[in-house]
Amino acid sequence: MNETQGVFNAIAIVLSFAAVASYINHRYLQFPNTIALMAISLGLSLIIVLLGTANIIDRELIEGFVESLHFDKVLLHGMLAYLLFAGALTIDLQYLRGVLAQITAFATFSVALSGVIAGTIFWVIATSLGFEIEIIHGLLFGALIAPTDPVAVLGILKGARAPRTLQTTMAGESLFNDGVGVVIFLTLASVAFSGKEPALTELGKFLLLEAGGGAALGLGLGWITYRLMHSIDEYSVEVLLSLAVVSGGYALATALHMSGPIVVVIAGIIIGNQARSTAMSDITRRYLDNFWELLDDILNAVLFALVGLEVVAIQLDWQYAYTGILAIPVVLSARLISIAIPGAALHVIGLMPFQRKLLAALSWGGLRGGISIALALSLPTSPERDLLVTAAYIVVTFSVLVQGLTFGNLIKRFFPS
Repeated sequence: MNETQGVFNAIAIVLSFAAVASYINHRYLQFPNTIALMAISLGLSLIIVLLGTANIIDRELIEGFVESLHFDKVLLHGMLAYLLFAGALTIDLQYLRGVLAQITAFATFSVALSGVIAGTIFWVIATSLGFEIEIIHGLLFGALIAPTDPVAVLGILKGARAPRTLQTTMAGESLFNDGVGVVIFLTLASVAFSGKEPALTELGKFLLLEAGGGAALGLGLGWITYRLMHSIDEYSVEVLLSLAVVSGGYALATALHMSGPIVVVIAGIIIGNQARSTAMSDITRRYLDNFWELLDDILNAVLFALVGLEVVAIQLDWQYAYTGILAIPVVLSARLISIAIPGAALHVIGLMPFQRKLLAALSWGGLRGGISIALALSLPTSPERDLLVTAAYIVVTFSVLVQGLTFGNLIKRFFPS
């Protein structure tokens, strides 16, 4: 079987599994679809692991198939661009302006602080359990687990009926903090696995090019696409233009060493607001919204099915797993502290009304998802990588299945309609 046929077969298997699992959930379970897909695929994966351990099936064959999917590359250099753009289209710029200060603080300061707190405590726990890792590896774990996952967050916000301001804050933070988190992660990874210690000035230039350059490129591409849409009235062409700005913009950002996520988010906000209000007819708006909503639902289904299946390729060492379980309260506490400090500061200077129920919602609703797993899987092979991948997977599983399932009830309790 040639490589092209192998890729097609992999796509066919994953899509078929996601479709059947979605049907089972819609017909019988009635859970949020992304959470149900991950639970079903996780359950199937654990059964495969148990049957493989008992030598009933060839686990190596299935493990090889899962590894051939290259989850980290598929997500970070493929699906993520379309998922982020679909989420950005739904952001209301009017509400975004009102919460811009807190989004900026949470997407920058909070991500860095959360990573330092979680990474340092994770390193203490790991070394106390006998793992010979350096503190840089602990901070690397903190960096990959600190950003909230926009796909997971936007997925639970759809059905949570949270107040519009809270929705915009959480969605905006999760859409923007990936750029900062990835830059920190890549910098720490270069230190941990290459031995290079970048100077502070080099780090500043890297961050400026990635984030600042990405924002400028996103503004430019978004404005150009808006002007092109404004000059015509043909929904099929305008939907195609939106696809082009995502695919081409992300690829161009990667080639220029800029942040692809920031590029597509900025472009998506421009098209979702300026272009939608002044450059589209009613029929174009309807087709654009329906197209991206459907694509978002399909990619979400595939993504969370992949997240659940990925457990087959993880080294299920019980000491690794125990470390991951201990990391859950660490990550939650780091999130709480990193949100509380800037939130209190913004409240004091009058930029943000801050209440305990808002702190609880932002902390518990800050889900981790496939991005954290993909970042961990992108690390070079090493004993430290196996520990970080396993710990990240356990934290993500808890985050999606437990936090994701209970967030709606928390919103109903704290923000009754």
